[in-house]
Amino acid sequence: MELKSVCRMLLFPVQILYCIVRASLMLLLPSRRKDLTKEVVLITGGGRGIGRHLAKEFAKHGARKVILWGRTEKCLKETAEEITLSGTECHYFLCDVANREEVYKQAKVVREKVGDVTILVNNAAVVHGKSLMDSDDDALLKSQHINTMGQFWTTKAFLPRMLELQHGHVVCINSILSQSPIPGAIDYCTSKASSLAFMESLTLGLLDCPGVSCTTVLPFHTNTEMFQGMRVRFPQLFPPLKPEVVAQRTVDAVRTDKAFLYLPWTMHALVILKR
Repeated sequence: MELKSVCRMLLFPVQILYCIVRASLMLLLPSRRKDLTKEVVLITGGGRGIGRHLAKEFAKHGARKVILWGRTEKCLKETAEEITLSGTECHYFLCDVANREEVYKQAKVVREKVGDVTILVNNAAVVHGKSLMDSDDDALLKSQHINTMGQFWTTKAFLPRMLELQHGHVVCINSILSQSPIPGAIDYCTSKASSLAFMESLTLGLLDCPGVSCTTVLPFHTNTEMFQGMRVRFPQLFPPLKPEVVAQRTVDAVRTDKAFLYLPWTMHALVILKR
């Protein structure tokens, strides 16, 4: 065995110990929050639900510009007007993230009209809430294309410039269902599990890229239009999250460069119990 390989094997336990100590200290010490006043934030699915609250929260914390992408112009326009009235420059563009060509086309328009995106928030998602045998094939494809493949196209569109600038952040609004699936939403659980794998791989791949970070948010059932009618077995023990709380915690995670955020914190126990 080569000397270099032997040295690597001997150093590996030391590196693990260093990472554990460093992570423990970061938990105990107050995190330094980065300034957002120079950031240009793009939020997919930004016209309603969590996306709308995210836009308001980024604006509240001083983001220089907020860009909204979505498929419903009425919602996008209303949210953009609200953000603009708060004093933050806001633009909206109609874009279906499931359509690769449309994503690349609109990304080019954004760069020309607004500037370089420095924070990309992949929030757009759909859920059909049916069993496999009751699901329409086109509906199943739609959820995979929007919830999973859409992240590939948006990240490929904006990440290269972040790497050039050595400044950027990719955010994914995922779900705890990516790690603890439920029956009756097989399309959503599958697409979110794929989305989580995408973000885990991307996060690891960017560890050696200075200035570019990732944040994956894994919330429990959130009280939005998309999940109306969903029943929880123990609602007193696990009440639905408010979208504004998810938005607040997400922006704070971005400001502290937190890689993975579970909401609420008790979801850590759920994942451990499942394993």
